Amino acid sequence: MLARIQSSAVLGIDAYEVRVEIDISSGIPGTTIVGLPDAAVNESRERVRTSIKNSGFLFPYDKRITVNLAPADVRKAGPAFDLPIALGLLVASGQMSGENLEGAVFLGEMSLDGLVRPITGVLPAAIGARDRGIKRLFVPAANVREAAIVSDIDVYGVTSLGEIVRGLEMPELMEPHPRSTSILDVENAPFLHDFSDVKGHAAVKRALEVAAAGGHNMILIGPPGSGKTMMARRLPSILPPMTTEEALEATKLYSVAGLLSADAGLITTRPFRSPHHTVSTAALVGGGTVPKPGEVSLSHHGVLFLDELPEFNRDALEVLRQPLEDGVVSVSRVQASYTYPADFCLIAAMNPCPCGYYGDIFRECTCSQVQVQKYQKRISGPLLDRIDIQIEVPRLSEEELLQVRPGESSRDIRSRVKRARNAQAERFKNPPVDPDPPTDPDQPPNPADVAGEAILRLKKSRPLYCNAQMGPKEIRAYCKPSDEVKNLLRAAIQQLGLSARAYDRLLKVSRTIADLEGVKDIQVAHVAEAIQYRSLDRKFWG
Repeated sequence: MLARIQSSAVLGIDAYEVRVEIDISSGIPGTTIVGLPDAAVNESRERVRTSIKNSGFLFPYDKRITVNLAPADVRKAGPAFDLPIALGLLVASGQMSGENLEGAVFLGEMSLDGLVRPITGVLPAAIGARDRGIKRLFVPAANVREAAIVSDIDVYGVTSLGEIVRGLEMPELMEPHPRSTSILDVENAPFLHDFSDVKGHAAVKRALEVAAAGGHNMILIGPPGSGKTMMARRLPSILPPMTTEEALEATKLYSVAGLLSADAGLITTRPFRSPHHTVSTAALVGGGTVPKPGEVSLSHHGVLFLDELPEFNRDALEVLRQPLEDGVVSVSRVQASYTYPADFCLIAAMNPCPCGYYGDIFRECTCSQVQVQKYQKRISGPLLDRIDIQIEVPRLSEEELLQVRPGESSRDIRSRVKRARNAQAERFKNPPVDPDPPTDPDQPPNPADVAGEAILRLKKSRPLYCNAQMGPKEIRAYCKPSDEVKNLLRAAIQQLGLSARAYDRLLKVSRTIADLEGVKDIQVAHVAEAIQYRSLDRKFWG
């Protein structure tokens, strides 16, 4: 007898339909699984056989069992097919009816005693099932809160094989899990850290506010104990609240990576990831035999904090170039190419020298000039070019350390950031009409510019939402400098030796500062402040 059960699998962060087909026939006894299964899928033969027996059902030991996972040309990984295989065997052997299995998707790992264990990637599977018109989804009880986020689909939590068989035979015994709207409250998400705890450092906090308002990357340079890590950890508290779409994207990534707890439901606060400097390249950008999202993807819509930046492996740092430019990471394997979103704000921190006290007014540096230069050169120029804001974090004075009055709260700073982001969202609603083409109309466009913009737009699944994402066309349309501003920019290029990329980022930061002040056009004061955030190019790397 032949049975067909609908299931699902995840490729990257998106789900696709998998049809589990089970045939029981006469022949040499045994169980064969086809359809490019990995080791975990092949081992389901033993798990399913024992769980069926321990659940009080009969396993057809004397029959030839063939399990097909279609489509057969895509590799299947993980234990999520245990439950549909078990149900298919019960239907094919005549121990239960298959009528109530139509129009439903089943996912779950079986334990030997018949219980259903949690799996990864449930949220993408729920979204994919809804998009295919499926009305019912059966998942492990530990994953039901995660799946219940998705609307327009009934989600049922499954505890054991015996329970789901009884529920399918008598549907009136099963109730779908209620869809909670409270977990979708992304506006009032709590934060553990607040900027009111930070003493002094007015200039650094202003730079962090600019970075949050425009989505700019930033590097903090200062001696040990100056507060770099403390302030970086508070950046998510001043970022704008996540939209529901952003929260779903971030939750999908954590679901696929297996990092979503059973009681989490939806991720409502912007992620903050701080990998150790010994992190491997695969762990940073994603990879593995079965590729999983890396730290840059787990920071999607949030903050990636790299403390002690020069201590990171240089190869690992260099692979950050693609996500910093394109907002995505592509991991290629023989079977398929996986693309993970990686639109994050990079915040890096480092000491100015190996001992940490180069330029410190309180403690003398013990490093030679050669050691200082060698240490600073661990950060390549191309990577530094992709960091919009570079600022020194000096040691606090005695008066600042003894300060009792709390600083400005994250709530107040966040309100200004939200106003600036709203102005940017309004500006980016309609694509700009390029008023000043960069080349002669009779000449063909620069292929590099065209390709760069095409790649950026292709890999971005949604429109622009902050100044840091602007391409050449948006910069020309929204960052038009006056003659007075051009003179200041010309002097900055000559003195700092800015590259073309650094010049564009200088204009973007200037645009963000103008947005924070609610000003339509970029003014000299805005550019002057933005230049201050690039002065480390000359001081340390010039």
